[in-house]
Amino acid sequence: MCTAITYQTRDHYFGRNLDVPASYGESVVVTPRNFPLPFRRMPALERHYALLGVALTARNYPLYYDAVNEAGLAMAGLNFPGNADYKPEVPGQDNVTPFELIPWLLGRCASLAEARAALERLSLVRIPFSPDLPLAPLHWLLADRTGAAIVVECVAEGLRIYDNPVGVLTNNPPFPFHREHLAHFLHLTRETPASRFAPGVELRPCSLGLGAFGLPGDLSSASRFVRAAFVKGNAVSGGSEAESVHQFFHILDAVAQPRGCAVAGDAGYEHTVYASCCNLERGLYYYTTYENRQITCVDLRREQLDHDQLAVYPMLHRPQIVLQNGPEGPQMRKFSQPS
Repeated sequence: MCTAITYQTRDHYFGRNLDVPASYGESVVVTPRNFPLPFRRMPALERHYALLGVALTARNYPLYYDAVNEAGLAMAGLNFPGNADYKPEVPGQDNVTPFELIPWLLGRCASLAEARAALERLSLVRIPFSPDLPLAPLHWLLADRTGAAIVVECVAEGLRIYDNPVGVLTNNPPFPFHREHLAHFLHLTRETPASRFAPGVELRPCSLGLGAFGLPGDLSSASRFVRAAFVKGNAVSGGSEAESVHQFFHILDAVAQPRGCAVAGDAGYEHTVYASCCNLERGLYYYTTYENRQITCVDLRREQLDHDQLAVYPMLHRPQIVLQNGPEGPQMRKFSQPS
């Protein structure tokens, strides 16, 4: 399961938690403008917007989990099992497979408006990448520098596009449920509530935070949606890059999954393998991993964007801890990976 959010201070930010039982060997991948992007049923993009995000690279093809392009359009795919329903090919439509959707949209679209127009002609077709890499059941969150966001879901009734004023997406059920479910929590507030229990009964708050009493705390997708929306909607941050990025990760921490709390069958325990935060204006991709809480950044504008080869940066999983005291002053200590 996963959670994706948008956030705005001085700039616009977009990112997600990837919650799965284990890493699949994903890396931070830059797809430059002249890297050919072939598609199974559509003409290849020989030149396109540069992309930056987390992907599994298979046969020199970037299978993106989430990414941002150089124009500031961002997109993330989240697990949607039992509801995702991909279709047969449709003559006259743009037939794109789900694993191609992120590069197909971000490669050609500079804005959410352009992406929405492209989606109107789209048919998501049932073509897997390979026999050993079947299609993942997904739905997607998209956002750009305007602060707007949409959700894309391909269900039994067809392709659905929803405006998302909350700027949050989790997993099942479909997005309309999550949007309506928020109304059950409209009484929650960050303020200390006044006593309305009964006339003549004087009650005093025993703790700060009682205004949010009843905010869901479990790890289900419905509860994470509510909790992420509440925390994001009430989060206060300064406008600097450091303040904004750290606050973004604190919001994701509110819905992060520690290993051991959610059994994922024989696969182990679901946990937040990585968390990401993209600055849409500046092309900066920040991430942390479960083992390494140090924020790491890849800067799109430091790349040779007119190249024709992928740039692949393995994610840093080794724990890094600063030892503050000692005659040498603060030093970074790196720990060996467990065997």
